[in-house]
Amino acid sequence: MVLCGRIIVKANRIFRLSSEAYSIFPNVYKSYFSRFSSSTCSAVKSYSFLGNAHSHQPDNSIDLGCKHDADAVIDKVLQANCDTEVFQLLLQEFGFEKIRITHSLVDRLLIRFQDDWKSALGVFRWVQSCSGYNPSPELYDKLVDILGKMKEMEKMKALLQEMQEGHLISLKTVAKVMRRFAGAGEWKDAVKTFDELEDYGLEKNTESMNLLLDTLCKEHKVEQARDVFLELKQHIRPNANTFNIFIHGWCKIKRVEEAQWTIEEMKGHGLRPCVISYSTIIQFYCFRGNFQKVYELLDEMEVQKCPPNVVTFTTIMHSLTKNEEFNEALRVAEKAKLSGCELDTQFYNALIHSLGRAQRVEDAIYVFTEEMCWKSINPNTSTYNTMIAMFCHHGQENRAVEYLRNLENSSCCKPDVQSYYPLLKLYFRNGKIDTCLAWLLDDMVRKQHLCLDLATFTLLIHGLCRANRCEWAYRLFEDMVGQNVKPRYVTCSMLLREIRLKNMFDAADMVESYMRKMKSS
Repeated sequence: MVLCGRIIVKANRIFRLSSEAYSIFPNVYKSYFSRFSSSTCSAVKSYSFLGNAHSHQPDNSIDLGCKHDADAVIDKVLQANCDTEVFQLLLQEFGFEKIRITHSLVDRLLIRFQDDWKSALGVFRWVQSCSGYNPSPELYDKLVDILGKMKEMEKMKALLQEMQEGHLISLKTVAKVMRRFAGAGEWKDAVKTFDELEDYGLEKNTESMNLLLDTLCKEHKVEQARDVFLELKQHIRPNANTFNIFIHGWCKIKRVEEAQWTIEEMKGHGLRPCVISYSTIIQFYCFRGNFQKVYELLDEMEVQKCPPNVVTFTTIMHSLTKNEEFNEALRVAEKAKLSGCELDTQFYNALIHSLGRAQRVEDAIYVFTEEMCWKSINPNTSTYNTMIAMFCHHGQENRAVEYLRNLENSSCCKPDVQSYYPLLKLYFRNGKIDTCLAWLLDDMVRKQHLCLDLATFTLLIHGLCRANRCEWAYRLFEDMVGQNVKPRYVTCSMLLREIRLKNMFDAADMVESYMRKMKSS
């Protein structure tokens, strides 16, 4: 049956891979990696307390590009070792316009290779060479972000110069560049990028100043951001978001007194603290389990006629659940429902997580299948992930697989790496390595085109070593290193110990060499 766009499958199913899967599977693994949080419930993390403004530009592609076209390009890219080789192989294979290049096709390819800058850059240079096609500014922005994320700063600067010549730089582009500079520890270059805004045809104003301050604060450079602000405020007027950025920044570096002082500074500028201001400080105390301070701040909000919103309630509920105060968390959920504030998907994600941890699985299912539907609140990937993780936590494998299949078939959202992570852990616990584990990984890589990340590779290598399958673990290690994802030292040590026991001498030499490089760097 279908409820509000989601498919609820009644029959329990366990999908298994054929006996040939294991021999085929290692060839699947030249894959790339995306960010992943191992947190079971990402409801609170998905909120953005501070809005980042950006321009929206439409996709001008004529069609969406066929799935098999993307697969054909991906298969060819996986045969190359560098960006120039990717470019040459694609030019040779698809040089006679065998594939129709569209914005959506290129977007899909860049997402696929978002953690492999060589492949991403090679693909981008290839589509640039195709006659009649010009990448959109959004696609340039994506490549800028990929290069910056992989700390290829010189290549990112070169691409930025190319974009400047084509008048393609927006405030969104600059925000990505500043963020990547700050993330690489080059915060002065982030400030320099802001100083050069007018060279890019952009304006230095409150919005762009806030982007810079937010970038610095998120990278723990709050004091530097404060110095920049003191200089800029003589020419640029701050707004409430400016001070909320600093409140968030001070809390991030655990200087909550400074955050509270910033609220007073806000008032001095004639600005009224809002629910964001208070909720940020509440979040600080929540994550430290100081609920007495949380309730004091809630009282202060009431006095200031600034009622909590759904973000505030969700933050408190999630933190109480994390502290195993399940009944209190559920009381907060009821208070939120009675408050009249508009509830959202993130709130229900946290509620489902709380119910699952409180051993109320059937109530969580009711919330997902009935209450959310009745309130016209659509589930997202995190909602499904929370349900899957809950079932796995309680050892209900069939239900977890059922909801994963529902997510794969959903019209409103698709699985990410986190969708599969709980089942991977469950299959290791249950010893279902050659059947279910192989099938699940094949599903991730081949069918869903998902990118394995550090957390997933670590889980797999450790689990396979413990299961006496170090040959498979070593193949994964090779792929991991080949794609510039750095394994943890403890992972290398465990793998080295196991392959020595198997007399895999060449493999041991390779791992030892890599570990020496890790120490020297």
